[in-house]
Amino acid sequence: MARFQISRPSPDARALSETDLIDWLRLTRTENVGPVTFYQLIARYGSAAKALEALPELSRRGGRAKPLTPPSRTESEREFKALQKFGGRIVTAACAEYPLALSTLDDAPPVLSVLGKVELLNRPCVGIVGARNASLNGRKFAEKLARDLGQRGFVIASGLARGIDTAAHQGSLDTGTIAVVAGGIDVIYPEENTDLYQRVAEHGLVVAESKFGQKPFAQSFPRRNRIVSGLSKGVAVVEATMRSGSLITARLAGEQGRDVYAVPGSPLDPRAAGPNHLIREGATLIRGAEDVLEALMSFSGQSFRAPLPVSDTLSSPTGFEEAPGEDARESVLSHLSFSPINIDELIRACHLTVSAVQSVLLELELAGRVRRLPGNRASLIHGGDDAQTGP
Repeated sequence: MARFQISRPSPDARALSETDLIDWLRLTRTENVGPVTFYQLIARYGSAAKALEALPELSRRGGRAKPLTPPSRTESEREFKALQKFGGRIVTAACAEYPLALSTLDDAPPVLSVLGKVELLNRPCVGIVGARNASLNGRKFAEKLARDLGQRGFVIASGLARGIDTAAHQGSLDTGTIAVVAGGIDVIYPEENTDLYQRVAEHGLVVAESKFGQKPFAQSFPRRNRIVSGLSKGVAVVEATMRSGSLITARLAGEQGRDVYAVPGSPLDPRAAGPNHLIREGATLIRGAEDVLEALMSFSGQSFRAPLPVSDTLSSPTGFEEAPGEDARESVLSHLSFSPINIDELIRACHLTVSAVQSVLLELELAGRVRRLPGNRASLIHGGDDAQTGP
């Protein structure tokens, strides 16, 4: 399927107006509008404002029982002003400050809330993650690894969790650290890291995708993890059990084309099971910063392209078919399942045009019946949220 990747804006690009920015907030905070769909809507309608106007009809065509209603302008203005009062700001995918590394992801967050030194977003970065109940040796290793990499010019990204994350931030406070939080940028989790949060906000950078004031929930953590790995050239796992979220971060890093590093440990320690497993699966075994630097020396680089243009308007939005017929919707639905399918395969199976399938998937996702996934994939959603069988 065709993708909408447009050259990254130059540093002197026109920033979004406050009106445009509020529209971006409204669109990205709308139910069923994930990052992939956000970019598709901008590509189709040329601006967030026009996309917002189209949402009710698109979701109705997709089979939603009640019209999809975005947050009110007043609500999004309230969030924007609360963030400013807190000392933070918004960075959108149309901003020159938006991180180049993150912009390569299909599901790059359209809107980030940031607090601290925003210039850290575009410095070379390595992620360090691991167990919350880390051993003393594990925490000491993570702190030293972060310090040594920081002294060699790398920013360290992690998730502000207890254990390895905490040690990684502590080791890189003086050289540059980014804490990606799962909830709103003003919500400190765990509370025991309040002092560390304040030091990161002062000396480094705190980043959040979630709404201001939002408490973390289960799905927030994988979303946070993809940002940690997406910001990084590689991710190091220090200690992790086989059920650890750190292995999710490592998997995401691999899917995003990032290096994965792992610190080996005793087979008798459950916290070494995750890194040892990653090494068996092909991760780079590391004993310290020099091993990471050696791996990074062979890093071939990426062709960074941002998902959006300088402004949030496109001169001639294309690539979609207006109001595909019911036969097209039934054909697409008949080939989808709860297991993800590649959209190119879906197009071939349906014998429909690319634009027709794009349009149907957009309507079905807004109706809460389909989920768009990174890697150009889609799947049905159990229960269909607020969907019904048809308009």
